[in-house]
Amino acid sequence: MTSLAIQRLRAPRLDWVLLGATAGLLSIGCLLVWSASRHAPAEGLVQHHLLNVVIGVMLLVAALVTDHRYLRLLTPVVYAGSLVGLALVLVMGSTINGSRSWVRIAGMSIQPAEFAKLAVIVTMALVVAERVERSGRVRRVGTREVVLLLAVAALPAALIMLQPDLGTMLVLSAAVLGALAVSGAPGRWLAALVGAGVMASIAVVALGVLKPYQIDRFLAFTNPALDPRGAGYNTTQARIAIGNGGIFGQGLFHGSQTRAGFVPEQHTDFVFTVAGEEFGLLGAGVVVLLLGLVVWRALVIALRATDMFGRVAAAGIATWIGFQAFQNIGMCLGIMPVTGVPLPLVSYGGSSIFATMLAIGLLHNIHLRGGRIVAASVVPTRRDLVSS
Repeated sequence: MTSLAIQRLRAPRLDWVLLGATAGLLSIGCLLVWSASRHAPAEGLVQHHLLNVVIGVMLLVAALVTDHRYLRLLTPVVYAGSLVGLALVLVMGSTINGSRSWVRIAGMSIQPAEFAKLAVIVTMALVVAERVERSGRVRRVGTREVVLLLAVAALPAALIMLQPDLGTMLVLSAAVLGALAVSGAPGRWLAALVGAGVMASIAVVALGVLKPYQIDRFLAFTNPALDPRGAGYNTTQARIAIGNGGIFGQGLFHGSQTRAGFVPEQHTDFVFTVAGEEFGLLGAGVVVLLLGLVVWRALVIALRATDMFGRVAAAGIATWIGFQAFQNIGMCLGIMPVTGVPLPLVSYGGSSIFATMLAIGLLHNIHLRGGRIVAASVVPTRRDLVSS
């Protein structure tokens, strides 16, 4: 085989590892939601979940095949749309579990905060790219650019806190920090932001900004025995369910805690407990491994991106999915407070699946763009022509 042919074969195309991990998580999620919804009073949860997955796949394909130049042009529209959605939630949203995070549109329950994560990430990526590409003098992100990027994230963050949705706010903060780090922001800014976040958390608790149920969740996180029938109930039952699974699990549809419906919100926020109980340590480990593969491939795509927009967007998506998965699994294990965030690509919920699948499609778009550039740069040499 000539060196030219080898180079062509090595030119990146679809990221099959990322696609395989995504398909694996969606498939496992369908099984877990099916098992968890068998005792749920609402009917048709599995059918709705399957429909959400199908729509999510269509969104992934749409984001994958769209020319990246149009994606950049659509970024301001996506950002503005997320702000409108977050504002609508405050005006006409539905309150569930103490948080007004959902709004009904065309008969569907939409959570705009899920889309706001992606909107903030791609808008930050666009701002950095425009600053770098417009002027050759801007070689790295300085104070002016950091302030501008923080302003992009500030308005959606304020609207999310008004709901209030502390879990989404934590995930968004992690994604913003990851995007800033990859954009080349000075280390002193990153350290200052982390310090400011810690001080803000202390001030929020001291000033009584948190709702009573949110304070109870944090207290239950430190000691579930303080209120085993109230705020600590979810954490206690989640630990029991995962502990019941042992190494190999009790078998699909045979989890005792799952069948009895002891774990609240098990098809959404606590879906990982189904994996732990019915698939055991090995099955739950497969879920963690697949999520790790998604984050790893996103970081690889960020590293290999040929432009600043792709690099920052991919890194922000990696931080978003990675931190949200850690937060969700952590609260099921009792090592993180209960904040009500779904497990990416696994939990029931259309908004989460749609936003995450759009992000996966964008990752592939960035990956393919780099592949096209690499392929286009392969110029046949005289040796190649002679040997062929």
